[in-house]
Amino acid sequence: MDVGHDRRHPSAPNRGSRISSGRWPARAQLLLEGCHALCVEGLQEPLRRCLSEFEKQLFAQAERAHHSGEQQDCFSSRQRVLQGRTAFMQRFTERLAAALDEIDRARDDPAAPDPGAKVWQSLELVDPAEQELSMRLDQLGARGEVRHSTVLHELGHRFAVLIAAPPLEGPALPVGPHALARACHEAGALLELPLKHQLQLLQNFDQWVIQALAPLYDTINARLQSDGILPQLRSIVMPRHIGKRGRAGGAATEPPAEPTGAAESMAEPTSQAAAARGGSGSGGSIDVLESLRDLLARQRAGQGGGATGTSGRAASEEELQTALGALQQHLADVTDNASRELRSAARLREELLAQLNAGKPSGAPRTELTDEQGDTVELVARLFEQVGQQLHRGGTARNLLTGLQLPVLRMAVADHGFFEKREHPARRLLDTVTVAANDWLDGSDDESNRPLAIKLEQLVNRANQEPPSAGLYTTLLADIEHHLALLTRKAQAAERRHVEAAQGRERLDQARHRAGELMAERFVRAPPKGLLRALLERAWSDVLALTLLRHGEDSEPFRAQLAITDQLLGLLPVKDPLQLQVEVESGLQQIGMHAEESVQVAQRLLGAGKPSPGAELPSATDLALRLKQHQRLGEQNAGHEAPARQVATPASAPAAATARNGTATPATGRAAAAPAPARAAAKGQPAAPVDARVRRIEMHLREVPFGSWFEFIDPATGQISQRKLAWYSPMSGRCLLVSRRGQRGEEMTLAQLAHEVASGRVCEVPAPTESLLDRAWRSLAGSLRQQPAEPRRPPPRTARQ
Repeated sequence: MDVGHDRRHPSAPNRGSRISSGRWPARAQLLLEGCHALCVEGLQEPLRRCLSEFEKQLFAQAERAHHSGEQQDCFSSRQRVLQGRTAFMQRFTERLAAALDEIDRARDDPAAPDPGAKVWQSLELVDPAEQELSMRLDQLGARGEVRHSTVLHELGHRFAVLIAAPPLEGPALPVGPHALARACHEAGALLELPLKHQLQLLQNFDQWVIQALAPLYDTINARLQSDGILPQLRSIVMPRHIGKRGRAGGAATEPPAEPTGAAESMAEPTSQAAAARGGSGSGGSIDVLESLRDLLARQRAGQGGGATGTSGRAASEEELQTALGALQQHLADVTDNASRELRSAARLREELLAQLNAGKPSGAPRTELTDEQGDTVELVARLFEQVGQQLHRGGTARNLLTGLQLPVLRMAVADHGFFEKREHPARRLLDTVTVAANDWLDGSDDESNRPLAIKLEQLVNRANQEPPSAGLYTTLLADIEHHLALLTRKAQAAERRHVEAAQGRERLDQARHRAGELMAERFVRAPPKGLLRALLERAWSDVLALTLLRHGEDSEPFRAQLAITDQLLGLLPVKDPLQLQVEVESGLQQIGMHAEESVQVAQRLLGAGKPSPGAELPSATDLALRLKQHQRLGEQNAGHEAPARQVATPASAPAAATARNGTATPATGRAAAAPAPARAAAKGQPAAPVDARVRRIEMHLREVPFGSWFEFIDPATGQISQRKLAWYSPMSGRCLLVSRRGQRGEEMTLAQLAHEVASGRVCEVPAPTESLLDRAWRSLAGSLRQQPAEPRRPPPRTARQ
């Protein structure tokens, strides 16, 4: 955050955001400036994280876009965020300073006319976008007030003392959630984002800034309190009657967390279970862990294995954490990365009980897991089994997932928010690590995968070595996200280079095709021979194509090159042979021919200039052989390409001159792709019939947006590799497929890709609607809801049997 002198002198904001002096008494002025400096310092990191996460979301949405317009909107908004983040944070600071400076004007003036009267006197249409933004700002501010109601109550009283006014609340509080949300909206206006991205920015602001305001409000309250502003003020929290059971069986003092992610689809408690929790069953949030435990209990009851009491002593949370840590260390000592395997719920329970009772005398009472502890162990084990089923077979991803099983279980035992909150650091880390290993490493041993594999392995090792805490997982998550962001930017840059190169080759191909057509028309009227034919076919057609690319077909330079072609063929009179020779030399040098060789070709062909003393020109046959061996324009990058179509050349003059079907008009200079049977016939091969299914697949592929993913299956090894359709040409059908790192993979035509899809060696990967971890949560809930099939009873025995 670029706030000028704020980093060096917190009490002196920069000039653009400084609270005006002289308007307030000296003490009030000093306190307001101090509060502003605290806000600038305390909001710097949350604002930076908010914009960074928003930028990452835009890039992810661009990758999942279903059409080019949507992807371009995301990329444009992302570019504006990257370029305007400094201006955004500066404007936010200025609006915050203005709100503090005008703290007395924010209150409703009872003498002011009712703004609603104007609405009724002159009816106006309401802009839906403004209405949506206004509603979102109100909701954001209201949720923030509920979340920080206690500290905001004290803050409103203390600010009111500064301006000798009644207590401030709602939008009148200059540093409250309403005021900060308005500041975010006004600062976001500089970015000129579309409505959906403005709403997304506000959502990120709520998540990363509004929810993290408690420490800032505590600091401001402490600062005002230390300066003698209501030092004895204390807020009294009124008890809430809610439908959530407390951990100790009493009434909870905090509102339950809203169900997020899989909770909305997982938690369906029965009315009896809801009543047992003290709720009505029809309103309020659902405790996800308790809902999962209900589903687990119903499944056990359906299997005839209801809960049974234990005679041993229940393990405390400290004992369970100690046993998990000992099991963690034991597995680290006896296993390596290659021998890791996911542990089932039964095996985990057995190993934990062995650790809890290790070293006890044979007659001592055994330590058992409580019902809640046992259910937590089983739910986490089942969750990891579902995540493992979402991964590719083999590879590093499964080993990393196994390495995270015990650390995540320790976190879930210590913090039940793991089940409640979608944004819990342990959940986000589990999702990020598995997706990174599953997608980026791709099960291959390529050298480029080694840095990421090492980084992920170090992260898992650290999670196993340090005690579980939200701070640890937040640190690990930030580390791997930073590494993945660098990989994503490199992949994006590499992919962009390959797409631009493919588009350039496509334009060159079209230009050469058009130049070949124009040359073929002239060959019909004046067929060349010998050195002139070799020059026109192998070199001068590239000169025409290059000029066509640079200036266009209707340009004066291109008409001049055609006139030179006609002069060489004798279709136009040569007024100045020496000037014609200079033009030919210049054109040949433009396509990369050495100056000496170009002079030799032009002099041997035209003979207008005198050769250098003592220099003997090569023969026409020798020069013709050199021209035939000369590298064509663009051939240095086409060695790995499969030609997408047959380009017309002077050698095919009769066919190009007579058969103009399937080509565009000369004004466009763009040729349509010939169908496969026509290309086969042109090569002298019998046209293979095109299967109707392949034709339907090819038509579907022409509608698939770029950015779609495909899986290529190696028939020999069965290994699966993913490739993204980065670009394709609607005219030639040539398409470019790249890997996750942006490296060029298979390059083929849409017809060839359709044939591979029809043969089963390639399949299209549908765009995921939810994350890998969310799919695992949903699968876990589905497996818990499934009732076991009743065992088949044998038929009754009869007397004959």
